[in-house]
Amino acid sequence: MLTSRQLFLRHQAQTSEFPLLLEIERAEGVYMYTPEGRPILDLIAGIGVSNVGHRHPRVLQAIQEQLDKYLHLMVYGELVQAPPARLAQALAATLPAPLDTVYFTNSGAEAIEGALKLAKRHTGRTGLVSAYNAYHGSTHGALSITGSEGFKNSYRPLLPDVAHLRYNELADLAFITEHTAAVVLETVQGEAGVRLPQPGYLPAVRQRCTEVGALLILDEIQCGFGRTGTQWAFEQFGVVPDILVCAKGMGGGMPIGAFISSPEIMVGFQTNPILGHCTTFGGHPVSCAASLATLQVIQEENLLAGVAAKAARLRAQLVHPAIRSVRNCGLLMAVEFESFEVLKPIIDRALAEEGILTDWFLFCDNSLRIAPPLTITEAEIDAAVAGLLRAISTK
Repeated sequence: MLTSRQLFLRHQAQTSEFPLLLEIERAEGVYMYTPEGRPILDLIAGIGVSNVGHRHPRVLQAIQEQLDKYLHLMVYGELVQAPPARLAQALAATLPAPLDTVYFTNSGAEAIEGALKLAKRHTGRTGLVSAYNAYHGSTHGALSITGSEGFKNSYRPLLPDVAHLRYNELADLAFITEHTAAVVLETVQGEAGVRLPQPGYLPAVRQRCTEVGALLILDEIQCGFGRTGTQWAFEQFGVVPDILVCAKGMGGGMPIGAFISSPEIMVGFQTNPILGHCTTFGGHPVSCAASLATLQVIQEENLLAGVAAKAARLRAQLVHPAIRSVRNCGLLMAVEFESFEVLKPIIDRALAEEGILTDWFLFCDNSLRIAPPLTITEAEIDAAVAGLLRAISTK
């Protein structure tokens, strides 16, 4: 009989020529475990997914309770089902008016696709503006607004009427015109290596969008759901979007995404044509039950209150001559080194010798990614940093 590794390599489509090939049998909290029982400290939370840790008991309970009732029943938006309805209400309660209408998808990229369609439908325009070094997903529309030519060139032609601006450059707001349907920005740029908006930048974008009648779409797929220390990152920067996109950390480990807007904007999908946006599995009851439990864990365990102190504890210990700088917004952190050639062996040693899983950023390959579950303890932080420093010091 073939091993799981052999089956993975033989039958499962690959996305690179160098997969990690780390076999995991189970996971709990901040740890994943190999079939031999070796613990692997997950310092990236499945790339910002497991914000409440792997297999949180409350999430498991919600999944089990929903499994005992029903699974998929019907395509999106036809039947009244408690899990998506209750989750939509709970999400709206975390957001300022008028963001209180939620469209559920299966992933962040799907949510971006829906948000782009919604903006075009509402404005009657075709132009889209996004930022260089932004990552919004790999589907056709999401890839079109992603800010890296290296990821796009092999798949052209992509969407027309897409312009890119430099994040934090006020002069580039001139790209936003009466032809623009939407400006799509990550509230905090993730794959660019954790780049925060400078004071006043997002309000200036908001003002420009309002002036020309364009919609502002904020992508919080990676930085939302408590990752930065507030439920939504935009709360920290004095701005409210027209459409908010979320995914990753909202599912507690289950696949789910959403785009959220006002009733006045979202109503566009109802007519001319009907079913203006449709999905078979969006709003799946099990994923929605898991997401509601995740939100409740964040709120009831007061996880947001601990983010700043945990980030400060990480920063205070991440001191080494090889570290050039540390950037963070809450527990989304980038540790910069001289080059990818310096960083890659550190990542490899951290995994092989210290049992710590981390990564680099797509558009900032000299920076190490740290984005642990929000549930990580002080002792786990100390152990992780000690292991990273050993991996940095070893030659």
